[in-house]
Amino acid sequence: MCASENPSEDPAGERPADPDHVVVVGAGIAGLAAAHRLLEHGVRVTVVEASDRVGGKLLPGEIAGVRVDLGAESMLARRPEAVGLARAAGLADRLQPPSTATASLWTRGALRPMPKGHVMGVPGTAAALSGVLSEEGLARIERDAELPRTEVGEDVAVGEYVAARLGREVVDRLVEPLLGGVYAGDAYRISLRSAVPQLFEAARTHTSLTEAVRALQGRTATSPPSGPVFTGIEGGVGTLPLAVAESVRARGGEIVTGAPVTELRHTAGGWRVVAGDRVLHAAAVVVAVPARPAAELLRAEAPAAAAELSAVEYASMALITLAYRRSDAAALPEGSGFLVPPVDGHTIKASTFASRKWGWIADEGPDLVVLRTSVGRYGDTEILGRDDAGLVAVSRHDLREATGLAAAPVATRVTRWQDGLPQYPVGHHARVARVREHVAGLPGLAVCGAAYDGVGIPASIASAYAAVDQVRGDLRGVEELTAHPVQSLHGGAGE
Repeated sequence: MCASENPSEDPAGERPADPDHVVVVGAGIAGLAAAHRLLEHGVRVTVVEASDRVGGKLLPGEIAGVRVDLGAESMLARRPEAVGLARAAGLADRLQPPSTATASLWTRGALRPMPKGHVMGVPGTAAALSGVLSEEGLARIERDAELPRTEVGEDVAVGEYVAARLGREVVDRLVEPLLGGVYAGDAYRISLRSAVPQLFEAARTHTSLTEAVRALQGRTATSPPSGPVFTGIEGGVGTLPLAVAESVRARGGEIVTGAPVTELRHTAGGWRVVAGDRVLHAAAVVVAVPARPAAELLRAEAPAAAAELSAVEYASMALITLAYRRSDAAALPEGSGFLVPPVDGHTIKASTFASRKWGWIADEGPDLVVLRTSVGRYGDTEILGRDDAGLVAVSRHDLREATGLAAAPVATRVTRWQDGLPQYPVGHHARVARVREHVAGLPGLAVCGAAYDGVGIPASIASAYAAVDQVRGDLRGVEELTAHPVQSLHGGAGE
């Protein structure tokens, strides 16, 4: 069957669908992972992407002749999905753990070593946060053992619950910058159940939060995970979607860029998809785009799911990449970079010392030091209204204040991610369950991506695999993900 034709020649959409043809909408890592998995099942796949490139939020680039990531730069290695997909796409020999994982907090006027022995910033003992918190803050943690139980119900905000048990200083100085690095959000809004599911389950079975953390740490100690927590890819994580796309094409899959979907309709014979100047007829469709465009696509056929997806909020952010002469950055502190608590009043929220963190960057630019900073959080629109020069200037100011780095960079790049990170407020898990319940009423339709089960790369891939199983009639994967979201950042238990 021909997969395309002029849309005006098929107004009724009555052409029967090819039972072995699946259309994937979106060529980010979730869509590409879905296509890759579908091809393993022997079906014919067409991926349609509105933009002119594949990869979504994974974007390779360069600065001063050195390859860098202009989007996400690492992926959780203690889940199998991302590492497994990289290997399947031929990148096994390019997987590379960080050269150093020693990070700092820029707080209370100094760079301080990142505490160990915590789960997403929540300590098992007050002593774990010594040097980061004030004496009053440490004393407040000790009161946790004496407090009555704090009920979490079906969900609760991370910041609200942790502050109730351990005090606001723990949230403001450690939990907030860790969560902010993942979601660019507000810890006092972010769902404990969706963002830190292991803590949510522990909170339901323990009265003391510090006792719950120690229990989690104890389980980790008896069966310690092997290998690094995170991994990168030589040349940048942004090369992963390119390799997966190449593998998809090599297996016979078709990827069409510059083809926005303007119609998605369920017909008696399957699904009719209008993408650019093409009409595609398929037995199934996997929608792998962010929540808002997904809502637009689903509005006609699944209005209730569309209404839920329309309510998902996003945060925008920008990454500022700077290259310095190595001689000018000789006094840069050791480690992979630092996080910045918003309570300290600085503009940047983090800085990565990329040349220190990734050996391949150091090798490609031996006379350079590449750094990057990030700005922008949920609800903070003022900073992103500045031009690129303004973002570079504020990054240089904060880097100078934190590290003493005063030299001018030899090159800079600003990458803006408008609506880049979905927010997971209290009740997010219930919204995802409702979306999937509505979608499940339409045979051959599934949704996946960062808006559902976790914002990290492994979470997006797991979501894609579950969507593939769903369109093939197996709902166990989506049920498991809905019940147990994928934590997007390792919490530090046992580290």
